[in-house]
Amino acid sequence: MNAVPQDDACDVAIVGLGPTGLVLAHMLGQAGHQVVVLEREPVFYGNARAVYTDDECMRIFQHLGVVDELQARMMMETPVQLVRPDGTPITQYMPRKRPFGWPIINFFYQPYLETTLSETLSRYPNVDVRRGREVIDFSQDADGVSIAHQATREARFSDSTDARTSVQGEADARTIRARFMVGADGGRSVVRTKLGIEMAGKSFPEPWLVVDLERKTGTDALRHLPYFNFVVDPKLPVVSCVQPDKFHRFEFMLMPGETKENMERPETVRRYLSMFVDPDQFFVKRKLVYTFNALIAAKWRDGRVLLAGDAAHMTPQFMGQGASSGVRDAYNLGWKLDLVLRDQAAQALLDTYQSERHVHAKAMIDVSVLLKNVVSARNPFATLLRDASLGLIRTIPPLRRWFQEGGFKPMPVYKKGTYLGLPRSHRNGPEGALAPQPEVRLFNGARQRIDDLLGPGFSLIGLNVDPSRYLDKASAETLKALSTRSITLYPYGGRPQGLNGVDRDNTNGTTEVEDIGGEMIAWFGKAGFSEKAVAILRPDRFAFAVVPVVELNRTVARLRSQLGMQRLGRQSDLARDSVSTLSVAKAA
Repeated sequence: MNAVPQDDACDVAIVGLGPTGLVLAHMLGQAGHQVVVLEREPVFYGNARAVYTDDECMRIFQHLGVVDELQARMMMETPVQLVRPDGTPITQYMPRKRPFGWPIINFFYQPYLETTLSETLSRYPNVDVRRGREVIDFSQDADGVSIAHQATREARFSDSTDARTSVQGEADARTIRARFMVGADGGRSVVRTKLGIEMAGKSFPEPWLVVDLERKTGTDALRHLPYFNFVVDPKLPVVSCVQPDKFHRFEFMLMPGETKENMERPETVRRYLSMFVDPDQFFVKRKLVYTFNALIAAKWRDGRVLLAGDAAHMTPQFMGQGASSGVRDAYNLGWKLDLVLRDQAAQALLDTYQSERHVHAKAMIDVSVLLKNVVSARNPFATLLRDASLGLIRTIPPLRRWFQEGGFKPMPVYKKGTYLGLPRSHRNGPEGALAPQPEVRLFNGARQRIDDLLGPGFSLIGLNVDPSRYLDKASAETLKALSTRSITLYPYGGRPQGLNGVDRDNTNGTTEVEDIGGEMIAWFGKAGFSEKAVAILRPDRFAFAVVPVVELNRTVARLRSQLGMQRLGRQSDLARDSVSTLSVAKAA
């Protein structure tokens, strides 16, 4: 890399300010680290790309403290349907359970989501967002990454087109030094390209026309399209996508012989829209022909440089999981970077980022491709097979319930041998899986989601037992360093009571709650425990272990070992943190 005068330093440099970069900036900002975000686009892009997120991501937004603002501008629990050309439903995906504390189906308007996440970053003076800066080169050594960036030379200034315009002015080349860099810069990632990391998978040649609409004031033109529809028409596969407020999207699959130029003409767009709505009642915000990819990068980490979101994997839009997968990446990576930056975990912890996330991201890609094949089938044999399968699902009650509740959606469970946590004691053990989030009752009768009581770090949940009473000195010190909180969980109506043999004061101060719906009591039961067990949850609420309370200290020792804490000087944490930025800057 050519020598450019260094102008500043930080703990983490994030390249890209889409949903992935925004969530990661929140995670690291919340943890108190110095963060610089380099975003290529000088102005906010005001069109939707992603439209959907699920309960897992809503739980992540809850962790970030932004869920109320986001939820207020979402369409929640909107059924998703496969419909005939006349709009009548064939089958519906409409899950009503909330195992992780939030609805599974949530439709949003991406500009709302990104604006909210961007504006709430102002809570963190330690997060510096720099728009209109593009990365031109970087190099890394044992201590950090030196990143050369400049004013963006070519940018997108219009929401109605993806065309880019040359930017006038000086390049203003600068360099920043970071302890780690994360490339969250999309499918055409500069970071991934400069690392020489290849992507494997498939690019699909079938083009689709996407048309984003805004309903004109005073009109009510969408009452007949209340739900998200996949129109399974071999003559013209269509996606009709609901969005909050006055927005709607249609996607039309191009037929053989159609050209991009013809499909994007206003008269063509109008003709297709007229099949479903009155075009005169809408503004066309954007019309664009695109193809899609199902790709995944071979490597997500190269030393102190990591990839996240579309830079690491590209998911077809049919399951609505592209942005959500990036949010999961940022959540998984954020707490691990936090521990490494604080010298509370060895850098090897960062290797579990890809080993954990890769399989789940690939599963989401695969089910998205499967849904694409269902929606876009045109071959007579394929459509016959599809219609017969859907008919079977519709007429057999267990299959219908399985589809309605989303049994086809990959669960947040990490593959055996790939995760930070104890090995599973049996096939469906809780280790390496996302724990449920029940609504719990406090002593004063107030109700809360349990995550709001657990804090941002590790947590202990004791089943009918106060786990803090069983910790030896080494375990207590380890858990204190990890900002661990403890909770005692009882069944609803099952608190200790009576005049004999019951402590009248909560001397340890451990929060005691009741599981109103019994979801977490059942989760412990599935793991083989009815009392005196402890769950150790990671900061992302995946279970590190569920063990009898008498095994707690031995399990904490295994947590310490897996994090690599024995190899770190615990007494030097604060001193190292206080000089980290300075030492990185001097190393440049």
